Amino acid sequence: MTGDALSQDPAELQRRIDSSKAHPARVYDVFLGGKDHYPADRDAAAAALAANPRGYLDVRHNRDFLRRAVTTLVEQDGIRQFLDIGTGLPTAENVHQIAQRTVPGSRVVYVDNDPVVLAHARALLTSGPEGRTDYIDADLREPARILEQAAKTLDFDQPVALCLVAVLHFVADEEAYPLVRELLDALPAGSRLVLSHLTEDLNPENIRAVQRTYTERGFTFVLRSRAEVERFFTENGLETADPGVVPAHRWRPDGAAPVPEQPEESFLAGLDDIEKVRYRDINDVTDADINVYAAIGAKG
Repeated sequence: MTGDALSQDPAELQRRIDSSKAHPARVYDVFLGGKDHYPADRDAAAAALAANPRGYLDVRHNRDFLRRAVTTLVEQDGIRQFLDIGTGLPTAENVHQIAQRTVPGSRVVYVDNDPVVLAHARALLTSGPEGRTDYIDADLREPARILEQAAKTLDFDQPVALCLVAVLHFVADEEAYPLVRELLDALPAGSRLVLSHLTEDLNPENIRAVQRTYTERGFTFVLRSRAEVERFFTENGLETADPGVVPAHRWRPDGAAPVPEQPEESFLAGLDDIEKVRYRDINDVTDADINVYAAIGAKG
């Protein structure tokens, strides 16, 4: 693992974890049915769900967009390298699992700044013998450091898919656009940008209610319009792949979203709303449920 991150002293790692404050990666983990979070993260997720009871569909369809995007890039576009920034906690399935299922030699570098993600990062490094994975303990706001460390695993003379999935809405405008530009400038022709982003264009009342629950907890939480999301592509000379910047569930749907195994009704009745989310089938989604734009762009 890059920078001897895995050998970091456990006591130092524990010192870095502030369990009193919610963290985006851990709130996301709650919605995906994970167990690597704290009461503050659960409270934040529960508040967001109360504000928008179908809001789990944003999280789950965002994740399913990533599945379809990686599959498309590997199977159709010949991409063999991925730089996934804002990875979040290990979950099924991670980028390397999707990519290496088709091309075992695929390489993936994960980046996150949450020490809880670092503590579980070994699960992100279970590459097949032909491929490579790595993890960088860094913030999106450190693009130079990310690129320097990623170059130890990725070949920047060959195309790389930069994945910024559900992370840029935590970054203010004055930082977000220059950060993306610096990252893309370092990648060669043929590289891709895989991007998803929360918006208030689609169902403003629901997502604004969610936004309030996050900003009250100290998050930067920027809802960008379709035109503002498109800027990440147009300002960097990228050509967006069909169907362009669209709601996440409408980006090349394939009807293959994972369906959770359904427990007995008596079991479900004993769960609270946030615990029930992991068992929801997301295939009943409507346009009134989604507040996420998604797209892929190619660097010429």
